[in-house]
Amino acid sequence: MRARAPENHRKAPEIYPETVSRLRAVGCVFAEDEARLLIDAAQDAADLAEMIERRVAGLPLEHVLGWAEFHGHRIAVDPGVFVPRRRTEFLVSQALALVRPGSVVVDLCCGSGAVGAALAAAAEVELHAVDIDPAAVKCARRNVSNVYLGDLYAPLPVDLRGRVDVLVANAPYVPTEAIALMPPEARDHEPLVALDGGVDGLDVQRRVSAEAVDWLASGGHLLIETSDRQAEHTAAAFAQHGLQPRIERSADLAATVVIGDNPA
Repeated sequence: MRARAPENHRKAPEIYPETVSRLRAVGCVFAEDEARLLIDAAQDAADLAEMIERRVAGLPLEHVLGWAEFHGHRIAVDPGVFVPRRRTEFLVSQALALVRPGSVVVDLCCGSGAVGAALAAAAEVELHAVDIDPAAVKCARRNVSNVYLGDLYAPLPVDLRGRVDVLVANAPYVPTEAIALMPPEARDHEPLVALDGGVDGLDVQRRVSAEAVDWLASGGHLLIETSDRQAEHTAAAFAQHGLQPRIERSADLAATVVIGDNPA
């Protein structure tokens, strides 16, 4: 569960045990927290009943609520859109260490726009975001400005070429054969294009790194979230395309980010 429970809930405390029981019966590990969130979000008893049914049917909690908590902010998340993971907050923290006031930032494969929204909330940046999925772009426009529909760099304004200070990408990196092993919440309710990274999971990452130098400013940085197992291969792709790679890891978030510096 990625959304976090509020400190208090005031609505219909008598239905809390029943809600917890229903959620626990279908395997919700954080049933108590989820029950509080649903009860707090519901407009009335009928609305709550509908929300519980959607959750019991397997819809991700964030899709039921319409938002996900990410880096201390509520990010609008529409049904059918990739739900931002807490581990991706590490990508944000690594990017924030590199941005400066006025930095040009591009969020590729932006999904709901969570990464870009977190960066824009924490720093004064010129933000641009891109996704290939129309549903994701529609959702991201609720969270950030300057969102473009298209494949990676293709829809970006041409005047950004050579001017991007920080380029972040939470590109899909799940190997195709591993999709079937993902939790049903992800594989059944999130778009395949946001999950499937090809045979070894690195197809999109290679494409991102192949063109990054053309868009990065001198001394700019590319940051890509990946898995610990894939990190060395991601770093090799960075080096192949002229970037100086380094790997950063967070044990607390079980997160790995590869950073490529564009030589000044």
